Amino acid sequence: MAIVIIRQDGKIDEWKQKLLEADPSLEIYSYLEEHPAEKISMVLVWKHPRGILANYPNLKCLASFGAGVDFIFEDNTIDPSIPITRVIDPFLASDMSEFVIAQILNYLKNLHQYDSDKSQGVWQPLPYRRLKDTTVGILGMGELGQALARDLVALGTQVVGWASKAREFEGLKVYGSKELTTFLGQSEILVCLLPLTPSTEGILSRQLFAELPKGAYVINVARGGHLVDEDLLKMIDNGHLSGACLDVYHREPLEKEHPFWQHPKVHMTPHIASVSDIASVVPQLLENYSRLLSGEPLKNEVSREKGY
Repeated sequence: MAIVIIRQDGKIDEWKQKLLEADPSLEIYSYLEEHPAEKISMVLVWKHPRGILANYPNLKCLASFGAGVDFIFEDNTIDPSIPITRVIDPFLASDMSEFVIAQILNYLKNLHQYDSDKSQGVWQPLPYRRLKDTTVGILGMGELGQALARDLVALGTQVVGWASKAREFEGLKVYGSKELTTFLGQSEILVCLLPLTPSTEGILSRQLFAELPKGAYVINVARGGHLVDEDLLKMIDNGHLSGACLDVYHREPLEKEHPFWQHPKVHMTPHIASVSDIASVVPQLLENYSRLLSGEPLKNEVSREKGY
């Protein structure tokens, strides 16, 4: 039994080295080098070429390098009987929270506007807002959403959440699927941290934006597939939304002709809000490989029914 790494971001050698440092006995390959496909029992994957997994007839586990698995479900050539796992990285949650809070403060304190003013030689003080006077709505109350909620509450921010089922979370109101309108009506800043599934694809649409308070601000740090790009631009241009911060896109890198590049109220970052920490992820991958070899249940297995 052996492992193969499949990713297309130039980081295969780095991950392979760290895995071998943790366990020199591993038989592990890059998919770009010659390797015995019939011996591969576990694939470590991040945004693989569609259809490539069919090359491994004895595959027993498909392990995502990150928390997201939507790219796996997009590949309909994968044998549905193969278990899928993801990683739960505490640094992903804290890094994401810090990034989102930075963007919220940029918005409330007009820092993006001042950056634009500087480039035009404009000196124009603007009124600012405080966190304690702002309600942030978090779409998606998984590990990342919960971490963000805790940190915002610690800073005095009013927070509401939305998830598939209504519940209380550490004193916060989490609205359920049938209470989306109520949730949106309170969300002066909307943060999307949902998993991308068939039911959430395109959820950030004109219909949803219309339910937000006039002047609301949108932050999408989940997946590009959640957003209907044209609807966002229309709702900003007609004045209903005050702007947006985007870290994820339908195509990455974002094509140069996309109108987001030139829009003054769309603030962009290149999918860097939260990146898997190798030191945290490697032990999880190796533990699941050990479990696979010994026939034990895998940790952090994904539900195909839920899509996450």
